Amino acid sequence: MKNILSFIVFVLGLILITACTIDESGTTTEISSEQTSEITSEETTTTEPIISTYTNPVYEPILADPSIVRDDDGYFYAFGTQDYGQWGDFFGTAYTPILKSSNLVDWEYAGSAFTLQNRPIWGTPNAGLWAPDIVKIGETYNLYYSLSTWGDPNPGIGVATASHPLGPWTDHGKLLDSSSIGVNNSIDPAVFVGEDDKVYMIWGSFRGLYGVELTDDGLALKDGNQAINMKVHVAGLDTSTGWNGATYEGAYVINKDGYYYLFVSSGSCCNGHSSSYHVKVSRSTSPLGPYYDDQGKSMLDTNRGYTVMVGSGYFAGPGHNSIIQDDADNYWIVYHAYDLQEPAYFGNSPRRSLMIDKLIWNEDGWPSVRGKMPSNNEQDVPVIIDE
Repeated sequence: MKNILSFIVFVLGLILITACTIDESGTTTEISSEQTSEITSEETTTTEPIISTYTNPVYEPILADPSIVRDDDGYFYAFGTQDYGQWGDFFGTAYTPILKSSNLVDWEYAGSAFTLQNRPIWGTPNAGLWAPDIVKIGETYNLYYSLSTWGDPNPGIGVATASHPLGPWTDHGKLLDSSSIGVNNSIDPAVFVGEDDKVYMIWGSFRGLYGVELTDDGLALKDGNQAINMKVHVAGLDTSTGWNGATYEGAYVINKDGYYYLFVSSGSCCNGHSSSYHVKVSRSTSPLGPYYDDQGKSMLDTNRGYTVMVGSGYFAGPGHNSIIQDDADNYWIVYHAYDLQEPAYFGNSPRRSLMIDKLIWNEDGWPSVRGKMPSNNEQDVPVIIDE
């Protein structure tokens, strides 16, 4: 019995050591195990590992007030508030920083829309470039920006254009300011094309949000000097009221299933770990309202809106969002938040990192993130088809 087993082991060894192949003439040729290993190695191709999950934040150190767009080149581009570089950003001051990603979760710094030399300076002296909004109208990218200082008595909104998200950008100057339009704290533009193919803008911060129609190219107020009389009060209190954190800023509008959804942020945006920023949403069948929340209450008051997300024990102050769809038509909310696992910084605006989460729509058509808080563990990545 032992002899039989020994014979079987011997035969198997020969099979493992020697492989056979047949050439085109049908001749059998012996190939050694080393040659077999070489052939197998040559025929095997290596590929990059497929990323199936991600964890917030998706970009550090900072990208505040993100606005996002996808170009025909397949890449996503996210634009943010001017970063002064004091929170560890080795790129230094970025005048409207731009990030680039192929999959919404792996981001890299791609430059800035403006430089120290060509940045807009038509506003209040030393005003910063805040809260941009990137929109494609026709074949042109329009970049709307806020020009403001903290407590600015006359902030405003300007617009620049380019044929590609990375520019070069041509600044067209001021679109409006608080004095010319009659809206205090005229920052945070949200521009969108309606189902009627008209271009609209909603803007404002922590008093009242207002809306106007723009020209077809989005570069001017449709009603010109009369826009001050034609503007529509969309949400919050009348502009004559004082600053009120229970009103709204950071508007963003999408059109879905016959509704215009107006996303807004409330609470304190820039108090670091103590920030109470959060996101709410309302909807309307008309671009400029009236907008109502899930309780049927008008947005023309404080503390209104269906809750999309609030802060958690991991991230504080989530808000000032934009929305993007992946290739499976899932909606993703792109926003900033403070990581509570990091040391608290001094100053009024510690670094706000880039975050994303999938929106879940309930049976009544209202969106929120899962658990209504930023995700802090591994999540499935957006569906992106590599063409």
